[in-house]
Amino acid sequence: MPIVVLGLSHHSCPVTVREKFAFPDSAIPAALEKIRQAGIAEEGVILSTCNRVELYLATSQNPSTALAQAKKYLLEHHRYEEPISDEIYLLEEPASIHHLFRVASGLDSMVLGETEILGQLKKAYELALQLRLTGPRLNKTFQKAFNVAKQIRTETHIQRGSISVGSVAVELAEKIFETLEDRHVMIIGAGDTSEKTAKALLSRGAKSIIVSNRSFDKAQALAAELGGQAIHFEEWHTIFSKVDIIISSTSAPHYVVDRQKLEPMLKLRKNRPLLLIDIAVPRDIDPEINLLGNVFLYNIDDLQTIAGNYMKQRQEEVSRCQSIIQEKAAGLLAGLSGHRTTVSQTLAFE
Repeated sequence: MPIVVLGLSHHSCPVTVREKFAFPDSAIPAALEKIRQAGIAEEGVILSTCNRVELYLATSQNPSTALAQAKKYLLEHHRYEEPISDEIYLLEEPASIHHLFRVASGLDSMVLGETEILGQLKKAYELALQLRLTGPRLNKTFQKAFNVAKQIRTETHIQRGSISVGSVAVELAEKIFETLEDRHVMIIGAGDTSEKTAKALLSRGAKSIIVSNRSFDKAQALAAELGGQAIHFEEWHTIFSKVDIIISSTSAPHYVVDRQKLEPMLKLRKNRPLLLIDIAVPRDIDPEINLLGNVFLYNIDDLQTIAGNYMKQRQEEVSRCQSIIQEKAAGLLAGLSGHRTTVSQTLAFE
């Protein structure tokens, strides 16, 4: 039962395309079940983040057939009717296994070597595992991927330098304002990425953190942890005039901040610059806002430029990481093809 991978990432297409294929967490169980009921694959995991949407499938079908059917399902599920070709990559073994190991290890990330993707991958796998939508093939493969990521993290220096989207966002803020001292920050969305970004901002001297989230309880909890203030989601505009930086990362299917809403409020700022960093997919902030005076808007793809500055200092470690991945992938494939594997439904995470 070979493992195949179908996906889109920041390597293959811009955020304007990726956001059309994003899966809200709530939609993943039904999507995986439909893939299984359609006979496309017996086992499946869906990973949907700001930088990638990927389907990891174990199938009894011919791999090419399964990938063609999975691609058709993906396009139909998201009602995507525009021409598309190389934006979606289709991988069979052994390339599919190498890809999973690279993703888990942060080698395929926008910020080379970042660790946030490993947590996102574990979360995606755990969801499928709890729903009994994985089996022996994917269980063994994902557990091996997590082990490989740990080995690379401990035996190489691939994580040297800035290692997360949040920390890169902070560096962008410092380029706009030179210093974060006396800057007031608002976080829209109380998820993991928002929390890490807020902590990074505080560590660089931000004066205050304001948290706005659809769940006010989550906003209060995060604000209490950060020593900040929580406000109701529908009231964030009431303190807009005081804010210098807005970091937005919600799961909303539409723009949370649009030009029509923002433009009239700019007069209250008296020409003070405003930095907006949109790390959500689909995007939270209307790109037309970038046309307004004294407003600087950056989305997740724009962070790629800053991330690239760290590529050189880590590149020398890539070959060491690749050697580890090739060795472990070859061992896994030999084991999977040599005998039937039974794996406990309980995963001991690091």
